[in-house]
Amino acid sequence: MVLALLRKELLVELRTLESIPGMSLFAVTAFVVFHFALGQNAVSGQEAAGILWVSLLLAAMLGINRLFVADADQGGFDGFLLAPVDRSTLLLAKALALLAYLLVLELVAVPAFGLLLLSPSLGQALPGLLAPLALADLGVAVIGTLVAALAVRTRARDLLGPLLALPLLVPIVIGAARSTAPLLALAHPGALPARWLATLALYDLVFGLIAYAVFDFLLED
Repeated sequence: MVLALLRKELLVELRTLESIPGMSLFAVTAFVVFHFALGQNAVSGQEAAGILWVSLLLAAMLGINRLFVADADQGGFDGFLLAPVDRSTLLLAKALALLAYLLVLELVAVPAFGLLLLSPSLGQALPGLLAPLALADLGVAVIGTLVAALAVRTRARDLLGPLLALPLLVPIVIGAARSTAPLLALAHPGALPARWLATLALYDLVFGLIAYAVFDFLLED
């Protein structure tokens, strides 16, 4: 059932292109703005990590805001509630769909970041970036799905979604930026800090359990 719902989500996105193009364009535009606004040829270290993760987070908000809109507007919630399936399957399918959106976003945004802003070679830092990217994407997908389900039935869903999601996603941005800053350092690139990776993994686990526990109530209400 999860695979069927995920397939439906991906097919809808392929046909409408409502989320991924906007997310990717936003991230690339943000990097272009930073490139000219900072007045520097390139950035490195903590500065580079902060720019990368804040831009990716804000781009992800576009996908989070649209995640449940079609279900709310076209009766998808009612149809799912009438089906004899576990409610958590929708949570998992939506989170996996959002995770797929984030992966495509980063396939576009990370090379653009390396080209426009990064001083060290992206190829040198890329293998180490994979673990922080994976853990951060997982956290954004879980929290984003939970917040989107909560906000979509309100009148001010486009405003309420970011207001609820951004404070919850700040620890992910901090952990991801701190873990990737040594990789993006111009002089003597360092290793991944295991402490920050463990923090990201724990944060993902906690919110994964919270989302699983409360998602049924969000659908019913």
